[in-house]
Amino acid sequence: MYHLPSYQEKNQDEIIAFIKAHPFATLIGVSASNEPVATQLPILIKEREGVLYLQGHFMKQTDHHQAFLQNDHVLVLFSGPHAYVSASWYENKKQASTWNYMTVHARGKMHLLSDEALPTMLEELTAHFEQNPSSPSQYKELPEDYISRLSKAIVAFEIKLLQTDAVFKLSQNRDEQSFDNIVSKLSSGNWEEKAVAEEMSKRKQQFFRS
Repeated sequence: MYHLPSYQEKNQDEIIAFIKAHPFATLIGVSASNEPVATQLPILIKEREGVLYLQGHFMKQTDHHQAFLQNDHVLVLFSGPHAYVSASWYENKKQASTWNYMTVHARGKMHLLSDEALPTMLEELTAHFEQNPSSPSQYKELPEDYISRLSKAIVAFEIKLLQTDAVFKLSQNRDEQSFDNIVSKLSSGNWEEKAVAEEMSKRKQQFFRS
């Protein structure tokens, strides 16, 4: 991870908010034979007694399922908007171009939940993302035979977070005029570039305190 101090986000509330806003994460582990494994999936974040937990589920008998049976160390990567930043937008243009981005690396221990705990986790996960209590796709509305087949193929997990590292690289190391130029250029770009510009604008006062 890029550990340049000026880019690191230390505010835990900001980190939690970022995770909640970008819940489709990359789950990374290492198999018993020291081979990396990864999968992308939606994550539900919970807090109990001041400790953060991540919950989700994946298919049984996959490479990541087998890996976590052998090695419970896990890295969960949450990614936000990102954009190319041309050095031609700087006041001093004779520099290297770069990339602005936001990411959180969450490390912890994987715990595979019991079959009995799976229905509760699926119900909570579905309700959280469905955002509609009357939706016909809520877990409680699904046919029992469908749930039975589904439950046999997946396993629920919970990750106790031990460490979170966040990098919000948003041109905070630039002079104010260059910063404003970058925001202006990105604001006229695609949706992701506009999202980066919005994040930069939100934090400008924090970056350039007089």
